[in-house]
Amino acid sequence: MSSVQDVLRRTKTITFDCYGTLIDWSAGLSRSFREIFGPAVAGHEREWFEAYVRIEAEVESGPYRSYREVLAAVSERLARRFHLSLPPGREQQLAEMLPHWAPFPDTNEALQRLKRRFRLGVLSNIDRDLFAGTARQFEIAFDFVVTAEDVGTYKPARAHFQRLIDAHGGAETALHVAQSLYHDGAPANDLGLAFVWINRYKEENHTTVRPLAEFPDLRSFADAACGS
Repeated sequence: MSSVQDVLRRTKTITFDCYGTLIDWSAGLSRSFREIFGPAVAGHEREWFEAYVRIEAEVESGPYRSYREVLAAVSERLARRFHLSLPPGREQQLAEMLPHWAPFPDTNEALQRLKRRFRLGVLSNIDRDLFAGTARQFEIAFDFVVTAEDVGTYKPARAHFQRLIDAHGGAETALHVAQSLYHDGAPANDLGLAFVWINRYKEENHTTVRPLAEFPDLRSFADAACGS
């Protein structure tokens, strides 16, 4: 089995999941829940997160719809799940807030270092216009972005990764970096694409996904890839 340094030596392109890996999805979502749903969220954040993740996966597994529509449907289902009213128009608020979610503190410095050596891309379950808002918070320009809007499906479906392989240099010289074993690790493994796990939340891996390597944050991955 290749070591991470063996893979990095032949890597030309590194791709990232965005929300949860580059952007602090947890903090952004928590603030959004509080603003949209009010005091009902306080003290029940874990329950809200678990419900959100489950409902979002259910919505995304159906016929393709834009991520704005996904977020609206999720908001409506969350309101029903927690027996809350959602005033007309409020279901759009999550999509409106998403582009303002902030990067993790180490993201921009790590991306700047990696950009000097590698082509960088993003594979994200997002609409292009929503990502354009998020992209203003990055201090580098990505070489390419593959969104759910581009491929008509959501990770963990393989289309994002197949697009990377087919259009951006193939699996042999690419490396995918992400926090989610479910959304990113599993399809990357299935397609033979090298996968690095950014385990910011100190989770245990109870899945069949086998990362090439695991790092606690993006800074430590950049240290390994570029030298500390």
